[in-house]
Amino acid sequence: MITLVEFLVRDDEYSHEEFVERWQGDHAELARELPGLKRYSTSVPTDPDDAEYDGILELAFEDGRAMNEAFESDVGQEVMDDAAEFTVPGAGPRMVVEETVHVDADE
Repeated sequence: MITLVEFLVRDDEYSHEEFVERWQGDHAELARELPGLKRYSTSVPTDPDDAEYDGILELAFEDGRAMNEAFESDVGQEVMDDAAEFTVPGAGPRMVVEETVHVDADE
């Protein structure tokens, strides 16, 4: 399993609160439809006035091929086009990682 982790910066036309509402609302509904998506999480800073980024996105896929196919799909293009309306694409760091869980109290 691989995970795309991206630190997001909102477009200046949006307040932090408006950004979160759009991101975790309509945009999340669209992003949930990405083909091959295994896990999708969003995180927002507890003190946005003192944070360099407006949120952290995590999208997990079975492998790199599945991730690429998801973003090459029609839904993937819609997701990226929609995100470009309220974020500044590429403004924050982005990595594709393999996760190693050391503690999971829920298991």
